[in-house]
Amino acid sequence: MFDYRNNLKRILNQVSGDAQSLRNGLAAIKAILNMADDVPNSEFDSLTHDKKQAKLELAINNLLTNLTTLIITPGDIQAKNKALKAVHQLQMSQQNENYQQTFSHLEQAIKQSQTTKEVINKKVFQQALQPKKQVKRDYRKGHRYTVIRLLSGCDLVNDSNRCVFTLKESQIHDLNLKSGDIVEAVAEKANSYYEAEILRVVGFRQLPKLEVDSISIFKYAVVQGRPGHLAISRNISGKKLRIRGKTILLPVDASNFQEKNVQLEDGSIVDLAWYDGDVNLKKNPAMAIQIRWVYDLDAPQTAKHASKKKQHHDEDATSLTKLDMDLHYQRVGIAIGNNQNEALLEGIVKRYHGIPQAIDAFEGKKKTIEKQIQNLDIVILITAFAAHDSTWNIREFASKYNVKFAVSSSKGYQAFERALYRAEKGMPAYEGNQSLEYKIEK
Repeated sequence: MFDYRNNLKRILNQVSGDAQSLRNGLAAIKAILNMADDVPNSEFDSLTHDKKQAKLELAINNLLTNLTTLIITPGDIQAKNKALKAVHQLQMSQQNENYQQTFSHLEQAIKQSQTTKEVINKKVFQQALQPKKQVKRDYRKGHRYTVIRLLSGCDLVNDSNRCVFTLKESQIHDLNLKSGDIVEAVAEKANSYYEAEILRVVGFRQLPKLEVDSISIFKYAVVQGRPGHLAISRNISGKKLRIRGKTILLPVDASNFQEKNVQLEDGSIVDLAWYDGDVNLKKNPAMAIQIRWVYDLDAPQTAKHASKKKQHHDEDATSLTKLDMDLHYQRVGIAIGNNQNEALLEGIVKRYHGIPQAIDAFEGKKKTIEKQIQNLDIVILITAFAAHDSTWNIREFASKYNVKFAVSSSKGYQAFERALYRAEKGMPAYEGNQSLEYKIEK
């Protein structure tokens, strides 16, 4: 654009205060301004008609595209910047002079677009579905060993029946190893806390009974009581702890479990193990039974305002807090892969008088999943174990058949229980960072 500022300065400096001089100065200023109007006022105006039209169409397309993105994902920074750039391009065009006020309001609306809780929850959900990167292992370096299971952990013995390594329970629990499994392992040099790392399970051989001590286990046992007076009498499904046909109330010493930095408390879920031939089983079972594993779950919290009446003290001390919910024998689908923690979650559903049904969300085919979901009342999706494709199929079919739906982002006791509560009560499917009220049964 023609820069007329210096010309105006010179005219003003020469104008005196009399009427004639002021009239001459005004005429000169008007002439300068008319000269400025004859010059293209922007780079856009200097373009040919065809190029102007192409640039306008591109700006309109960019604006609509990025406005669509902002509607789907409010507050998206990249979409906001691109939309604002397109608005500025349209404002510079003389063809759009009648819409300047509209563009100004649109610009302000774009700047005020903010990220919503739904967008945050969706992002968290998508991140939870991202497959974990597989650890790269060089299988050429592994040597083969036979597993001899212990109450906690296992021994790895070579072909000469000599124990080469002893592994901790935390290294083998997820592998579900048993005596006789043949594994490939390498010495662990990077972490002095571990002796070896198992690369993979390659086979199994039946071991003579005389070489292996028989071990019994009691899975998903519930720790109940108050600090200093913890005990186990049954598991999450209500099955009683029995040793040689006799019902046992097993006192628990929280200091005896050192495998993980997990505190034992009322509501903790554990696995127990003992040698069948231990002589202490008859006289003092607590000496023979060992806590093999403590599940890293969100244990149900006790009510903040518990009754202070001293009625049935022992019974109150071992009761678990329940949410205010009754499923009334509705069919509850648990979408989880590879039967992970299936028994534990089924026990929670039964606790609230529901009928649990497992859905394989790891390898399930679309048609199979649809047939399962169409006959259900509630579906709870465990995103920690579900495959990406199956996850969207489950959401689609739950919506199609009006099945109550909620998501548990972890395998935790409390996370699943809350998801079940949200589905039954018609609350948001995703908890995210929302502050939701979960009423406790009185």
